[in-house]
Amino acid sequence: MQWRIAARPTGRELRADDYTRDDRPLDAPLAEGELRVRVLMLSCDPAQKGWMENAGGYAAPTEIGDIMPAGGIGQVIESAAPGFAPGDLIQGSLGWAEEMIVSATGKRVVPPEPDAPRLNLGLLGSSGLTAYFGLTRIGEPRAGDTLVVNGAAGAVGSIVGQLGKIAGCRVIGIAGGETKCRWLTQELGFDHAIDYKTEKVKPRIRELAPRGIDVLWDNVGGDMLDDLMARIAHKARVVICGGIARYQQQGTPPGPGNYFNIVFKSARMEGFLLSDFTSDHDLGRERLRAWLAEGRIKQRDEVVDGLENAPETLMRLFRGDNVGKLLIKVAEPT
Repeated sequence: MQWRIAARPTGRELRADDYTRDDRPLDAPLAEGELRVRVLMLSCDPAQKGWMENAGGYAAPTEIGDIMPAGGIGQVIESAAPGFAPGDLIQGSLGWAEEMIVSATGKRVVPPEPDAPRLNLGLLGSSGLTAYFGLTRIGEPRAGDTLVVNGAAGAVGSIVGQLGKIAGCRVIGIAGGETKCRWLTQELGFDHAIDYKTEKVKPRIRELAPRGIDVLWDNVGGDMLDDLMARIAHKARVVICGGIARYQQQGTPPGPGNYFNIVFKSARMEGFLLSDFTSDHDLGRERLRAWLAEGRIKQRDEVVDGLENAPETLMRLFRGDNVGKLLIKVAEPT
């Protein structure tokens, strides 16, 4: 079973008919450097919609009819690549399929351990590493800083806030709904949480951060970024990670009207890709794993069973129905 791209959802919400199901068996032979992989678990990420749209940026272009791409964990069935053997768990770019033939390039062997697929797609995967490198290398948090994170109940934002607390920051999260906000403060240790669905963000930030925002982590963009830019402190660091507000808009959204505050506050705004830090990924995993073992970071994820549920599961991500990391379980390792 496979799900293939059937349409380009540019400037609109995802729909079920953006995908077609293909139940034809996979029986092609392997070429040199390829792996036959049984897919075990797949990650749901906002970037996947951009990949479908061919929106440019860092991802390889897609075509109508391609298997829907996704980051994932698989188990090697057959190998024509040195360094990979049948039974190995591998991580990298896979797709919405029960079985795939993929290049070994860019794949890493995952150490066997309990819950290896879930752990390596969550805290030790792109979500945790994005939070770690974006905050430590670009946000440069210092003890006593005020860190504001929007999209704070998502896979990345929830880890960013916890890393901020480890660094000694005062952390304010912005999320949608009382349940998410309560989770941030009562379970993850955020100092404050703002419910953007029932509260006005700008006056609440003025109240909670009267001296301004030292580190601003932006997962949202749009009007919310503009409002928060108005409250940055002297020498603030603004980390641009995502733009969920623009993913379902037509055309190019306007830039923040308060961008000149970067000049007035002698501040810095910087975007990044996780690939900027590839050589240090193992260091990031080591530190995140240690903090998890010490109880200083909590990972929360939701695992949806069944590849047949993949389209609806990804649509849930864009509706904001998830808390933490959203994963799709395809199969168990053998």
